Amino acid sequence: MIDLDTFKHLAGIDLGAPAPKPTSFEGDQREAARTLWTSPDGSVEIGVWECTPGRFTADRSTTSEMCHIISGRVEMTTLDGETRDLGAGDLLVLPVGWRGTWRIVETTRKLYIMHQAPAA
Repeated sequence: MIDLDTFKHLAGIDLGAPAPKPTSFEGDQREAARTLWTSPDGSVEIGVWECTPGRFTADRSTTSEMCHIISGRVEMTTLDGETRDLGAGDLLVLPVGWRGTWRIVETTRKLYIMHQAPAA
């Protein structure tokens, strides 16, 4: 039988001390994250992340990411200017190659699944 990992109450899970957000360019953003599971080959990572208000850049050149917003509000903008507002309960998929900005309107917590693109 395969073991099952269960993670409950993601809204309250301890993420540790927040640190400055390296790609932030507006606001005094701080982030914290906790990896919940990593595949044996390292190509998939599942975790919880939280960030305070402000703006930062994101680049998914080599990974795809699926995000389920647990709490907060965020505005996503692609490089070509398309904007989406997201909040608790929303699901977002960022395919390999996605680049843009996140504007955290309210402190936001998400469940994320990162998948490393196969080497070309």
